[in-house]
Amino acid sequence: MRLRGIRGAITVEANTAEDILFRTRELLEAMVEKNGLEEDDVVSALFSVTDDLDAVFPAAAARQMGWVHTPLMCTCEIPVPGSLRACVRVLLHVYTRREKDELVHVYMYGARELRPDCGPE
Repeated sequence: MRLRGIRGAITVEANTAEDILFRTRELLEAMVEKNGLEEDDVVSALFSVTDDLDAVFPAAAARQMGWVHTPLMCTCEIPVPGSLRACVRVLLHVYTRREKDELVHVYMYGARELRPDCGPE
């Protein structure tokens, strides 16, 4: 087993707790499914949001999924001119037997423009 990082990002429709949590869960579930992860495989998760999203911590979505013993952290990104807005990003640290080139990074909705090669099939 190796410790590896898996990236993901998703845009949200509105700065509401409901939308941020729904979309973050959607992203996490896709990352878990596409990488064949179990809860115990996730060592920690780092969430970041663009500065226009402040209705809720996106890490709360992981808690709702039952990740109660996983260390989580949320940060706010700097507002770089021209950068993507209304975006939640995730970096999962996981134990896996997969090689780096076998990991599936997931970028959904408007966040696909960040990594067009990492969108849903």
